[in-house]
Amino acid sequence: MNKSDLNFFLNQNVQIDLLSFVLSLLCAAVLSFIIHLFYVRFSTTLSNRMEFSKNFVVLGVATCIVIMIVKSSLALSLGLVGALSIVRFRAAIKEPEELVYLFLIIAVGLGTGANQLVIITIGIFFALATIFIYSKYLNNKNVNSSEIINLGIIIEDNISDDQINNLIEDLTKDSVELRFISMSRTSANTSINIDLKPNDFKDLTKITGKINKQYPNSKTILAQNTDLSL
Repeated sequence: MNKSDLNFFLNQNVQIDLLSFVLSLLCAAVLSFIIHLFYVRFSTTLSNRMEFSKNFVVLGVATCIVIMIVKSSLALSLGLVGALSIVRFRAAIKEPEELVYLFLIIAVGLGTGANQLVIITIGIFFALATIFIYSKYLNNKNVNSSEIINLGIIIEDNISDDQINNLIEDLTKDSVELRFISMSRTSANTSINIDLKPNDFKDLTKITGKINKQYPNSKTILAQNTDLSL
């Protein structure tokens, strides 16, 4: 490649059709919003689903804009690589499922930005249909379908660290998954707040019975948590 060819690639103007650009943005926004709805409805992650997915539409549209701009310019493509090597994007990813949905959003941005609207639409709806069918399969098989329960434990005593660890360990045995939320300790009482998914709904009475038997002066509070999912 001679110097004139190199100058052509580095100095070429980016030509974007306005109608195509707007159509791609609309398609990215709609598909990202649909993924957001599916994530809130069918996700089984531990994080707050509304809080995590509130930026799905913005991420999809932003990815579409970037791809639309850089796809026809070698210089901008190289600049994007350099910019991404400097700027680090960090997200609190707790479970692989969250990463899967982020990849779906990025795929929406890439597909719409490359003007592959039909292909990306079919692909996304196929992926969402797979999620829906798999979710129904799990519900029918009663696999991982128990509700998320918020458990508050108030013990009228300042129990030791070992007692707290043993209590958490016992709760873990009777739960599919468990997440520690908060704890407060004073000289008079100990309060522990936990989100858990029991192996079976009937295990809730088993869990509270164990706590009351071990700590007769304790109080347990159970509440359904609709915003969090394990």
